[in-house]
Amino acid sequence: MANTNNEVVRPLVNFPQDIWGDRFLSFPFNSLDFELYSKQVESMKEMVKDMLMASTSEPIEKMFLINSLYRLGVSYHFENEIEEHLNLLFDSLPEHIEDNDYDLYTIAVIFQVFRLHGYKMLCDVFSKFQDGDGKFKEALISDIKCMISLYEASHFRMNGDLILDEALAFTTKHLESLANQSSPHLGEYIVNALFRPYHHGMQRLEARQYISFYEKDESRNDVSLKFGKYDFNRIQLLLQQELSVLSSWYKELNLKCKFPYARQRIVESFFYALGIYFEPCYARGRNIIAKLAALAGILDDVYEAYGLYEELQSFTDAIQRFDISAMDELTANYQKILYETILDVHDEVENQVRKEGRSYSVSYTKDDPTKLKPNGGMKDISPTFDEYLENGEYSCGAVLAMTQILIGIEEADKSACEWMINNDNKIPKALQISGRLNNDIVTNEDEEKRGFASSSACYMKQYNVSRQEAIKTFREKLAVTWKDINEGCMRTTPVPQQILRRALNYARLLDFAYRDDDQYTKPELFKDGLTKVLIHPIPL
Repeated sequence: MANTNNEVVRPLVNFPQDIWGDRFLSFPFNSLDFELYSKQVESMKEMVKDMLMASTSEPIEKMFLINSLYRLGVSYHFENEIEEHLNLLFDSLPEHIEDNDYDLYTIAVIFQVFRLHGYKMLCDVFSKFQDGDGKFKEALISDIKCMISLYEASHFRMNGDLILDEALAFTTKHLESLANQSSPHLGEYIVNALFRPYHHGMQRLEARQYISFYEKDESRNDVSLKFGKYDFNRIQLLLQQELSVLSSWYKELNLKCKFPYARQRIVESFFYALGIYFEPCYARGRNIIAKLAALAGILDDVYEAYGLYEELQSFTDAIQRFDISAMDELTANYQKILYETILDVHDEVENQVRKEGRSYSVSYTKDDPTKLKPNGGMKDISPTFDEYLENGEYSCGAVLAMTQILIGIEEADKSACEWMINNDNKIPKALQISGRLNNDIVTNEDEEKRGFASSSACYMKQYNVSRQEAIKTFREKLAVTWKDINEGCMRTTPVPQQILRRALNYARLLDFAYRDDDQYTKPELFKDGLTKVLIHPIPL
């Protein structure tokens, strides 16, 4: 592209600037606080473990404990104990439910716990709370606790779970009015849940919110609550140090000066990474994902906000080859700098996992043919919606992101990597559609004016509908992807539950990042959640 004066005119975009600067570059580490938190966590961990392992005549009590531990963000400490208990209880579940007249709240909690952990508890356990016409009994409306629990349970629905479809419609309709009639803290919980049920939320943010709610619950377990607070603050200190190291790496590369036209989002990339796995044992995985995500953002902007068509042809060929020898074919200096940085980071990552015999995990990222098709790859609004979606879901980067995520999981062997790139599987397919539609819902008119197609633009044109009508349809399609993801997480699967949970977390991340706007592009929208998780500790 050139003007009449033969000056190069690049498709520059005025992206919002980085809002963090060097804030995390040398984040002070309070070793005294960390030592205090660690001692408290180790002490209370044993107390909670004793509660989990204690024999009791009422095993359902442990289901409530498991539920609260998950919601408080500390269940990762007790995965083996929880697995043991759920295995035993699931086998005897029909007998327990038949012998006990459990109320709706209890049934809904049991249902959530089992489905969250991959046990296919049938939804017909809710049928006794319906009238003969299949509608939920109106008497349930007066019990807010039951209504909330049924609402949360309905988000674990799978294809064909008609009872849960009805439960979602029933509870959503009435909770909107009940929020205004409840106590302030319960009303706030309802509003948050209606906006985003916890099953769709980022775990660290959900834990922070639930701790605030749980401490006002008269039936709370004070040991679990205190455990959750200390563990949250302990992890926060660890995450701060990881981000400090990552910020130093990014500053040393001087990418802000080398690519001033691109989004500088290393902090947001780290937040994205901890949304996939926050547990301390995944520190390396977070580092890997954050680096790759930050570079992917710059790469995306090189294509959409700087590079010219002729320049990008050779760049695309080089990336597909993924070999240093391709450097000779690049003519633009900015391409050489970015290309070399991308190769160096992948080499660094490959060297890290080679010691474990897992260098193959990096090859799935290198070899992904979609790694260079930003935002759908179609610079044309002429395709039909189905044509666009077929190309767009494949090129949205969801499967590429998942192969990057698997690099940091030791349980991810070759078969797990192969499973993730198999488009016949429900979860990868659902993630692709979710990634495409979520991104396109927040595609703005400025992007479309610059010639980038979106599924919403194609849908509007093909069916002659408004943007609002198109988005409504997309949200309905996204609800189906959640059903597919829930279904894909049920046992028995060819991959460990650890893999499935990261795929689930990626879906949650997409919901967080694109629910109302593009939070990656507009970091101010990220600020509140990021501050709660990474900066402000929970008062003890």
